Amino acid sequence: MERRKALRNMGMAMGWTLATPTVMSILQSCQQEAGPTWTPVFFSPAEGGVLLQLVDIILPKTDTPSASELQVHAFIDSYMEAVPPRAEQDFMKMAMGAFIAKAQADSGKETAEDLTAEDLEPVLAESLAKRSPEEEAVIMEAIGSYQEAVESGEEATLDEAISRYSFANNLRGATIWAFKSSEYIGEEVLAYLPVPGEYIPCGDLNELTGGKAWSI
Repeated sequence: MERRKALRNMGMAMGWTLATPTVMSILQSCQQEAGPTWTPVFFSPAEGGVLLQLVDIILPKTDTPSASELQVHAFIDSYMEAVPPRAEQDFMKMAMGAFIAKAQADSGKETAEDLTAEDLEPVLAESLAKRSPEEEAVIMEAIGSYQEAVESGEEATLDEAISRYSFANNLRGATIWAFKSSEYIGEEVLAYLPVPGEYIPCGDLNELTGGKAWSI
């Protein structure tokens, strides 16, 4: 595989940010099937518990619902089961494993089931700490080399800190995208116009919507 393609695929799971019919169908299905219990289909029950806590750390409940209240965790789980190829699924599992292992080591917890939001939040913050352009270039190069090794069938290893960074970055992006794309946020929080009217290409956002972004 060409290095340029490997770098373009940084994270290996960014495809979920594309509003394709398949992705939107999964999102709508997860919201319609919201309930008090949830059984993950891609992640293990322990990983699912960690995922549920992480999406709420990223987007907690304020004057809007938390990410888990809008079934963002269920969307991410269903997406990973149905959409990406096996290589991307394996990468997600590996990267999440590195993240959970760090949280367990730092907290002294024996199992992922024992991890709490207080255990996970510092690992997430560390993983998402701002990097310099030079540091990001090193990370991208390492992920590209890892992907090339996977593609060629060679033994592939990736630094655990880079794995955690990749997992946290992708999770944050997916959480925010799914949250903003939910029906509730689209209709109740963002500027919502179900029947578009006059097209105003350069209008002032404060005048048009009271400062709100448009619902997609």
